[in-house]
Amino acid sequence: MKNTIVLCRRFFSVMCDDFVTKGTKCIGVAANYNELLKILNKPVPKVPDFFIKPISSYIKECQKIIIPKGFKVNEEIELGVVIGKKCTKVPEQNAMDYISGYCVALDMTATCRLTEARQTGGSWTLGKGFDTACPVSGFIPKSKIPDPHNVDLWCTVNGIQKQNGNTNDLVFNVPFLVSYISSYITLEPYDVIITGSPPGMGPVHKGDVIEGGIKDIVTIKFEVDSE
Repeated sequence: MKNTIVLCRRFFSVMCDDFVTKGTKCIGVAANYNELLKILNKPVPKVPDFFIKPISSYIKECQKIIIPKGFKVNEEIELGVVIGKKCTKVPEQNAMDYISGYCVALDMTATCRLTEARQTGGSWTLGKGFDTACPVSGFIPKSKIPDPHNVDLWCTVNGIQKQNGNTNDLVFNVPFLVSYISSYITLEPYDVIITGSPPGMGPVHKGDVIEGGIKDIVTIKFEVDSE
């Protein structure tokens, strides 16, 4: 029995490491930090506003972020939640049981396209889902982050600090997000929820170097290029 448990744990770890290649979707949560809403002078939403980034937007370190021709793009550092088993209509009190671990993600956002979409009521898909729009770290086991609501996130561009926030400021916490999203969209193993970005996000350009991560746990680094 002990050997079986060890093998299962190893398999689970390997499975989760493959979230970039085996996930079916990445779901992003918009405006999910209280401090950001205050800065934007927006009311606290009653339910999460979320969108889907295609898995083709994932890149790992050593790959470059490519800004599409004519786009203006911002960086947004976020905590990603990696789903470990299929969940549909999961009660909030059980939601953490469906999480296998975490990652750090950059939600690269084409602000020019989002501004247009907001004005016309159009889709966010292009603004959030272009190729290379979701740089991610490797998989972080759940044991490394015992409390996802006390995570220090930081981001610099060319060594200058842009973002420095803590997930204790989330409007909607992780169990609520898993429960709410799974009420409408089934979450599959390897799927990722990126939970929103603290204030300070800003534009990046060709030649910039973005670094970010979770304090004392993981650091990511990506170079920016353009078409």
